[in-house]
Amino acid sequence: MGNKISAVLLAAGLSSRMGQPKLLMPWGRTTVLGQVVSVFAASEMEEIIVVTGGARRQVENLVFLLAKDFPVRSVYNPKYVHGMLGSIQAGLAALDSQSSAVLIGLGDQPQVLVKTVRSICTAFIQTGSQLVVPSFQNHRGHPWLVARPLWTRILALSTSITSRQFLNTYASQVNYVSADQSILQDLDTLEDYERQRP
Repeated sequence: MGNKISAVLLAAGLSSRMGQPKLLMPWGRTTVLGQVVSVFAASEMEEIIVVTGGARRQVENLVFLLAKDFPVRSVYNPKYVHGMLGSIQAGLAALDSQSSAVLIGLGDQPQVLVKTVRSICTAFIQTGSQLVVPSFQNHRGHPWLVARPLWTRILALSTSITSRQFLNTYASQVNYVSADQSILQDLDTLEDYERQRP
């Protein structure tokens, strides 16, 4: 199977606190989601799945445009209102059978750095850890990596379970990678956006 690592970007939220579909908002020369996709593509992801839910048509139209330049496609999570885990499950179910691990990223985290994504992938390749999680000042962030042997366990979970609970369950298997504070940042409000946009 090798070390093919794919990415699942969670993009199914309602953007209720932003007041508009935040993934479509401008970010430099692209959009919030476009920036995230470009970072993962620059990190040599051969397969990027964007999981949609809220603002589905608009986000999927954007993914269609991004697919002209990047290895990205979308999958819809019909249970998106029930939380993040359902989107992770939808993304896992859509992945290529050759993937040995997947990075779980946030569609509204355009601050994430290529070097961070690469360091997580490198840690997996070098150690074979089942879980690789970036950490800044003892706080876990995104994206985090989960190896294929744990996928069936995630797929079997109730959607009421959070990713934090899942990681806590397998805490002894987590390999932490030091990263900068961008792993903790996302865009929830207009104030977040105005403060952090380039």
